Amino acid sequence: MKIIRIPAGIYAVNCYIVYSTETQEGIVVDPGGDVETILKSIKDNNIKIKNIILTHGHGDHIGAVLDLKEKLDVPVLIHKDDLIMIQDASMNLSSSMAMGAVEIKPDELLKDRDTLEIGSQTIEVIHTPGHTPGCISLKIGSYLISGDTLFKGSIGRTDLMGGDFDQIIKSIKEKLLVLNDETIVLPGHGDNTTILAEKMYNPYLQ
Repeated sequence: MKIIRIPAGIYAVNCYIVYSTETQEGIVVDPGGDVETILKSIKDNNIKIKNIILTHGHGDHIGAVLDLKEKLDVPVLIHKDDLIMIQDASMNLSSSMAMGAVEIKPDELLKDRDTLEIGSQTIEVIHTPGHTPGCISLKIGSYLISGDTLFKGSIGRTDLMGGDFDQIIKSIKEKLLVLNDETIVLPGHGDNTTILAEKMYNPYLQ
């Protein structure tokens, strides 16, 4: 398995391309912008994308999803609790962002503990609400794509519509910090970290 990180769009969202080196099957997570850069990376690595997965419905994470879906002709997946948000540009905030209004009807809705397969690799959906009601993290082997739930030394914002501070702390402590300490956390913005580092140093989790 390989993971490619592309800081996408003017908000530098971490878009991840995850693929099996056995079958070249892969997924794109959170295409926030720069669709041509994403497509070039897919082509250069001969990846067969199966799905576009959104960790949540905020505009900065979905800026390129319509263009990417049109070019790749693959399903878009999001947690069921962000369905309303992703279909409403005012709720997902894209109408007030630089990319302009983005409204999407997803092809499939996810729920906690759903799994997807790329080659022999299993991707586990972990529902981690708090930043939005439908926020998810994706557990892939020794990696965790945490979206905007957990960052290096910080947590996702909870002052936006649907945000809940107590809920995000509960999600992180009960669903993420219970993972192996060596799990590498790949957040929606900024640098990688580990579960152990966040247990030890994240001021929100002490």
